[in-house]
Amino acid sequence: MPVVSSEPTPPAPSFAGRSCLAIVLAAGEGTRMRSARPKPLHKIAGLSMLGHVLSALLKAGADRIVAVVGPDHDSLGDEAKKIAPGIDAAIQTERRGTAHAVLAAREAIAAGYDDVLIAFADTPLLRRETFIRIRKALADGESAIVVVGFEAKDPTGYGRLILKDGALEAIREHRDASEDERRLTICNAGVIGIAGRHALDLLDAVGCDNSKREYYLTDIVGLARAKKLTARALTVSEEEVLGVNDRVQLAAAEALFQTRLREEAMRAGATFIDPSSVTLAFDTVLAEDVTIEPNVVFGPGVTVGRGSLIRSFSHIEGARIGENASVGPFARLRPGATLMQDVHIGNFVEVKASTVGDGAKINHLSYIGNASIGAKTNVGAGTITCNYNGFGKFKTEIGAGVFIGSHTSLVAPVTIGDGAYIGTGSVITRDVAPDSLALARQHQIEKPGWATGFRDKNRK
Repeated sequence: MPVVSSEPTPPAPSFAGRSCLAIVLAAGEGTRMRSARPKPLHKIAGLSMLGHVLSALLKAGADRIVAVVGPDHDSLGDEAKKIAPGIDAAIQTERRGTAHAVLAAREAIAAGYDDVLIAFADTPLLRRETFIRIRKALADGESAIVVVGFEAKDPTGYGRLILKDGALEAIREHRDASEDERRLTICNAGVIGIAGRHALDLLDAVGCDNSKREYYLTDIVGLARAKKLTARALTVSEEEVLGVNDRVQLAAAEALFQTRLREEAMRAGATFIDPSSVTLAFDTVLAEDVTIEPNVVFGPGVTVGRGSLIRSFSHIEGARIGENASVGPFARLRPGATLMQDVHIGNFVEVKASTVGDGAKINHLSYIGNASIGAKTNVGAGTITCNYNGFGKFKTEIGAGVFIGSHTSLVAPVTIGDGAYIGTGSVITRDVAPDSLALARQHQIEKPGWATGFRDKNRK
């Protein structure tokens, strides 16, 4: 059987009537990360590595997913359920190799799925399309095992794919490989698909006759060939199967994923003035004709509408931005910020848990929290909503067509009616009726000559 090429993947087949179990190995301690946090919970583009792998498997049509975790790692199970609410957890109480880890999901394997996919939680760049290609190769009925491999620039330390006449004969761990085998450069990426009807028999047959006395998942290839079953290799880029074991590799994976996200966004119609300076989240949505200036950071949960402009040095997280809006420079949109169309948010403006209506402007040095602002309202420089009293948060409601003078404090809860004017420097503590002028400040006091006396006194 030939090695499957790494050409672009066609649209996903339906796999109608074909069931799929995915097993994600996440029990490793990850000591090289030097972290109290389990390795799979470290994030790439705002989502845990575990979350990336689970998401790809779900998009590839996995009907059931089992995460194999170590004891006392409840945080991994909690994270997994955020992505895949129906996920099961299996505990690997002893670390005796990858085949031993997979068999922690014995009950699920025995349930009789057509396809069994095995992946690792520390390979966050794996694409949905790769899992689909595995499933398609299993579905043709010719292969009992499909192994993902890659052409390594430096194969040292990787298991080698031993091919003969195009078929996969075995996977040899580096420490157990002969000198000739170590010269091979097609390496094992760790991702394996198994025809479900053969999975338990092959896994149970794995022994530990190797230098580490561990049960290697990779041994199932040789076992399958001994049973006259066919194994195939499917190749992907080395970047896609990058494993993350330390902070350096985590940063490398982040950089690769950011490049992927930016390219996808630009091909979908967004403009980046300086792509490499922009940080996106895994779920950032940019509509056509959005323009992103340099040094912008998107956290999770952001959508930006058609024709909007995000200016330099803005930080946006958990926000919805409508069409033809302008944000920044140096703006901060926090979770719950919703900007309707044609909104202007200027420099050093922060918006949190607030809705800003069509055509409204907040152009300078203001904080808007827990508020609603009506259409075409203008909020002057230095305005703040005083929404927190140390115990609870309160709402500020500002109507349409309101003019808020500079350096105004709006003490919530408070409502400003449509068309009202708020005088500069006011501290507003009571509701303001529509079309009214509200002033709330002390009368100006002037003491002639006071400054001269003050200076003379302090110079002595």
